[in-house]
Amino acid sequence: MTDSLLIIGGSIFCLLHALYTVGDERRPRRLAPDDPALVEAMRKSGLRLSRGGTTMWRAWLGFNFSHSLGVLMLGSGTIALGLSLRALAVPKPALLVPVALGGAYLWLAIRYWFRIPAAGVALATLCFVASWILY
Repeated sequence: MTDSLLIIGGSIFCLLHALYTVGDERRPRRLAPDDPALVEAMRKSGLRLSRGGTTMWRAWLGFNFSHSLGVLMLGSGTIALGLSLRALAVPKPALLVPVALGGAYLWLAIRYWFRIPAAGVALATLCFVASWILY
């Protein structure tokens, strides 16, 4: 049961990554301003830090992808852990790592994001907590 909960929780994180980040690269619909004029302004506006090396829109996509990479690593790492849990002698405190990371993402989701990602992160984190308790 513990291994299944890790796999389910990790899969939720990977699914959120796929739905919200990868899906928006070509046709932004989710992680984009709802004002098309603002998207166009971001595409035309340089980023001061880069001194003309990129636009605000490309930086926005990069920020989303770099953050999403962490989500994907957490998801795939917990899936791998769940798949190999029976074969490895994993100490119980090690299962607190996904719990802590899930908790950090949950705080971010509640503080800065919107309802669907927050619900998904909460469900995935509950899976991690339950897997730790049952281990």
